[in-house]
Formats: sequence, C-alpha cells, structure tokens
Amino acid sequence: MKKSIILTFALVTVIIMGSYAQGFHIGVKGGANIVKLDGQSFDQQFKFGYVLGGFAEINFTKKWGIQPELLFSQTNYRTADNASAVIPGGINDVKGSLNYLSIPLLLNFRPVKLISLQAGPQFAILLNNHNNLFQNGQNAFKNGDFSLLGGVQLNLGGFKAGARYFAGLNNINDIDTNDKWKNQGFQIYIGISII
Repeated sequence: MKKSIILTFALVTVIIMGSYAQGFHIGVKGGANIVKLDGQSFDQQFKFGYVLGGFAEINFTKKWGIQPELLFSQTNYRTADNASAVIPGGINDVKGSLNYLSIPLLLNFRPVKLISLQAGPQFAILLNNHNNLFQNGQNAFKNGDFSLLGGVQLNLGGFKAGARYFAGLNNINDIDTNDKWKNQGFQIYIGISII
C-alpha cells in the first residue's frame, strides 16, 4: 500500500511540475552502484551492483530545475568473518544482495550549460528481504531506506553522464539496535533523453 501511494505521488508531482516548467525532458539511464553496508556485521569493502531506470528533467530557469528519478538499484554485500558474534544466529562470510526501488528527487543547478550540480533526498523501497543472513531464515532488513545524494552530471545534448555519492541516514537493521547498518556509496551512470 505504501509503495503504491509513494509511486502515485511521485508521478502526479512530475506531471504537474512538468506542465509549468520551461524545459521538460524524460529519459532512461543505467550504470554501476559501488556500495557498502556500514556495520560490524559486514565486510567493509565496496561491492559492485547496478542501477537502471528513468528520469525526468524539469527546468524552471536556465540554471535551476529538479530531476526526479525512478530506479531499480542493487546493493551487494558480504557479511563479516565474525558476523555470528555480532548478531546471534547470523552466518559468517555470506554474500547477498538487496534490490531497491529508489526515488531520488534532486535539485539541479547549472552554473554552465554543460554541467549540472545535483543534491537532494532519495527514498528507497526494499523489493526483496534477503533471507540468507540467518540460519533460521528470518528477515534482517527494514523495508525502506532514506539517503542524501550529491553529485555532478555532464549534459551533452540529450546524452547524460554523471557520478554521485549517497549516504543512508537511517538504520536498516530490522533485528536489533546493537549494530547500526547504513548504505553508502557511489553511483556512476550514463543516460539519454528520449523526449
């Protein structure tokens, strides 16, 4: 229910804002997530995943606009060698992945036509609750995440290329509060405006 409300709200917002904007574009993008899960239970090395989805550019002036996005985003992780000591019943040295439906809402500032500086919040809905973290198969991760993003994007006509950093603000550990788990990482992408 929450997922459909968020998606409906995001779609209505994009349509309304697009109708008042000076420039409105829709496109697709894809790239790599380079992410780690912070917390004593996890290996602290960055892992590669992928990101795919769409974006809208809504420009209010030549310099200012917003860029809402709807992305399928993968976070890969590996538990630490001593995960069972941190979380009773946890499995040591196991690989897993979390798949999120991410909704960034970025403020765009273009100091020059070629470059956009971006910052804003990102809301994420967990699509799979990976069950191989514990011997009993219990769910370990919360159903959502909230992050802040910042980055830069190159605008070469309809072609886009960019990099951004994101940091999770809430604890996604759904087991206890002894070990706080947070997503953080980088995203590198390319995209193209189709409208």
